[in-house]
Amino acid sequence: MNLYEEMIPYLLKWYDYNARVLPWREDPSPYHVWVSEIMLQQTRVEAVRGYYMRFLDELPDIRSLSECPDDRLMKLWEGLGYYSRARNLKRAAQVVCEQYGGCLPDSAEGLRKLPGIGDYTAGAIASIAYQKPEPAVDGNVLRVMSRLTGSRECISLSEVKKRMTSELRAVMPAERSGELNQAIMDIGATVCIPNGAPHCEECPLMHLCTAFREGTVSEIPVKEAKKQRKIEKRTVFLITKGGKILLHKRPEKGLLAGLFEFPNVAGAIPQKKVADTVTQLFPEGTLRITGVRKADSSKHIFSHIEWHMGAYAVETEPAGRRKLPDGYVWAAPAELKTKYSLPSAFAKWNESTKEQT
Repeated sequence: MNLYEEMIPYLLKWYDYNARVLPWREDPSPYHVWVSEIMLQQTRVEAVRGYYMRFLDELPDIRSLSECPDDRLMKLWEGLGYYSRARNLKRAAQVVCEQYGGCLPDSAEGLRKLPGIGDYTAGAIASIAYQKPEPAVDGNVLRVMSRLTGSRECISLSEVKKRMTSELRAVMPAERSGELNQAIMDIGATVCIPNGAPHCEECPLMHLCTAFREGTVSEIPVKEAKKQRKIEKRTVFLITKGGKILLHKRPEKGLLAGLFEFPNVAGAIPQKKVADTVTQLFPEGTLRITGVRKADSSKHIFSHIEWHMGAYAVETEPAGRRKLPDGYVWAAPAELKTKYSLPSAFAKWNESTKEQT
């Protein structure tokens, strides 16, 4: 019997008494598991709880998701980040309605064919919702298994993940496979934690753990060094007119695709050049600037870049009958709460504008 086989009864017994109480576990239907797993990618559990409940209140099933207008979907997702996840959810829901009669495939192989569903998510849905003996290997699982076996292989390498997935698949029990996957996830999230010292004394696998026995817990898992993020300076313009604020819709492809933003440009623009810079964004005669003052600055971290943003409040009045260019819209503060979706990169100014109502 190998370590993977030995760990199973200890993990399941621990899970029986220590499983986290999470809303998506109360009714682990395929749709609920799918939505929760997509939301949990790159996002903390506590941040997901409220979003999950609001999302299901408005989109209770796959068909309602498939028919949800894009702008409304983005508003429901506002603040969760990685918005391509939401777009893939809708695309996958449309495929499911068109090709599978509105029911998610019940095999990991079938699930992997849908947009936005990779090996981990397919394994999670198949095991938790359909009780299929499929592993679900993410960062938590890689860390727990590496420490358990004392492996010093780099978990950032795809071949290491594939091998570990294969080894886990070979020992997955015919029953309770979903609970086994969730037990490893919970151990990784609450006991064998990623940052700081793990709580080995609380771990049901302590007596089996090679890293604990050899005193190498702090050295495992081995990961590739993170690439240094590129820093971009940007200047944000909070352009107001008659109690409304100007928004711009980003292109449908690229970073923050299809989301609304406060108009902004690359570089750190000094205050004396703000009026000229803003004027150049629009056709002549669109706006007349009546005042400029410095606003709070902010910083936002993406996976590969950091935006360091200065900001200016720009007061304007109409300069003529010219319409705004396509992609721009005047929004009342109340509409920022209910209609327009702005990414968290602009949260500092978004919240202060909403407070005007």
